[in-house]
Amino acid sequence: MSSFLHQRPIQNPFSNGYPISPRSSSTSQRPVSIFSPTGIIILLSLTLIIGVLAPWSGMPQSIFSNSKMPSSPISKWRAYSLAESASFVAKNGTIIACVVSHPYLPSLNNWLISITRQKHQKKVLVIAEDYATLDKVNEKWPGHAVLVPPALDSQTAHKFASQGFLNFTARRPRHLLQILELGYNVMYNDVDMVWLGDPFPYMEGNHDVYFTDDMTAVCMLTLLQ
Repeated sequence: MSSFLHQRPIQNPFSNGYPISPRSSSTSQRPVSIFSPTGIIILLSLTLIIGVLAPWSGMPQSIFSNSKMPSSPISKWRAYSLAESASFVAKNGTIIACVVSHPYLPSLNNWLISITRQKHQKKVLVIAEDYATLDKVNEKWPGHAVLVPPALDSQTAHKFASQGFLNFTARRPRHLLQILELGYNVMYNDVDMVWLGDPFPYMEGNHDVYFTDDMTAVCMLTLLQ
């Protein structure tokens, strides 16, 4: 009995089993008009991408890089005083201060991005409540963080109105008073907010204190004489 081996032809998996007709080929190579539905979708997509990425394109590689002070060993910052840090960051006698513990470093970064967009980041002073925050900020942004002893627990994110939260916030007035006694103007910010604009043009006139009233339907700038 004769035998034979039937072998199916091997097809190229990358070949098109349904060749495009000359008519459809010429159609696919036709340029897309920006006024066509496809063109409009492409333009909207590019606008969205640029809108998301453009604010970051003007930012430094690391937001903690706008400092003239050379990088130094982390251990140095344990002896860094409030007077030294205030003198370093103050611009035209003004300091933007915040108080941060380690669990809130992501909020700090987000807040700093908004301030950098308004070009006021160089006058920011981060008052660290623990050594982890002090070392981390000064590692990336030398000279812009200081710790006023005693240091608090670096791992605990306290709930609002808890005793730990009250212990944390009760230190803030003392920090701000010390900066004022050094002869500087100080703007204090919580880091769970962002700047949508430059607030300094609104601070005109001879006043002792400016503060926002966030208990009203519309947040208003209040002036005390």
